[in-house]
Amino acid sequence: MSARDDHSWGAPPKLPASHFVSGTVYTDPDICAEEVRELFGKLWRFACHESELPKAFDYRVFDHAGHSLFCIRGADNRIRTFVNVCSHRGAKLLSQPRGNAETITCFYHRWTYDAEGGCTGIPRPAGYRGTGPSRQAMGLREVRTEIKAGLVFINLDDDSASLETFLDGALDSFEEALSGVPLEVFHYNRAELNANWKAWHETNMDMYHENMHVVLRKTQLNAMPMEDRTMALFSNGHGASGELKAEYAGYAGFAGRGDDVPPLPGLKSTDFRFVDLFPSTTILLRGTAVRIDTATPLGPDKTLLEMRGLGVKGEPMEHRRTRIKHHNQYWGPFGRNVPEDTFAAEACAASFSKGAARYQIIARDENLTGQDDAILRAFYAEWGRRLNRQPSAPELDWVDDG
Repeated sequence: MSARDDHSWGAPPKLPASHFVSGTVYTDPDICAEEVRELFGKLWRFACHESELPKAFDYRVFDHAGHSLFCIRGADNRIRTFVNVCSHRGAKLLSQPRGNAETITCFYHRWTYDAEGGCTGIPRPAGYRGTGPSRQAMGLREVRTEIKAGLVFINLDDDSASLETFLDGALDSFEEALSGVPLEVFHYNRAELNANWKAWHETNMDMYHENMHVVLRKTQLNAMPMEDRTMALFSNGHGASGELKAEYAGYAGFAGRGDDVPPLPGLKSTDFRFVDLFPSTTILLRGTAVRIDTATPLGPDKTLLEMRGLGVKGEPMEHRRTRIKHHNQYWGPFGRNVPEDTFAAEACAASFSKGAARYQIIARDENLTGQDDAILRAFYAEWGRRLNRQPSAPELDWVDDG
């Protein structure tokens, strides 16, 4: 055993191509632009939870694939999504992150729209009589929107497969917990990370990094035999855990967690499971609380991270306070896990950005048990297929070796 010189350090690992990733995938601006176009611009992605639009005409503005979009609940209770752009001169319509608007009015020339995307008013329309355009032809650009288990998904590609086809059953084992009782968002946090979006998403796909978190070393790693842990892979790059367990008595202040508030439907207070939806959404269930992550690329080295915490709608205040406590113990901005995951993503990004790190190894193979890297490999296989790039050597065309 010995240290390596620059030549051996920079040489590709002697592993199957599927078991390592080139650092270029995190730093190349052309690759980032392709990801925005081919992944975020063409695939289904979580936008918000339906509880964030509780009343008719409530709206929520967000950025996706380089566009400003908004979801809005109509008078018919249906949630629709539109590109946040006026049909007249292209001005941004809604500037606040959320609100309520029965009539959407463009500040520039006062054109108006309704919650179904129709153009309802053009000031002094007589000026257009000889040339057009007509109000009936100037509706907003609608974006495909589907809801599953209270989760609002959107897709900019009008010709893509349905959400159900895209998910391939990845959410099936989560539906009881997500829709067995009405849920609502009680926590929303957004932050910009100095890291590539994939570096954050990897912290949710990588079971091996449980070793980093003190709280997981004390509550999760020894809660069940590694060989009893299971993972599942789905088409289109999704991956999920089976039932994982936690023993909270192993960490000071966590003893009795879950005894004072009902767990979510189908779960015990000691249960933990997660699903990673390609390209960049993760849903985590920890007995009594839900966390949803979305990572949006702002550039090759900058990511917008949005995190939501969900609890039971209408529950007693003492239950809500306890559920918020359970959520924040692990997942709040000052929780035991999230700051450490942020540090990990940015630490890796700092090394890859200057070329100090050349490759990432994703070679753990435990037959879909324990701390297998299988979800990471499935993610990069889908990434490679959709971008026609080999993750281990992105200058080469994609070749399926498995």
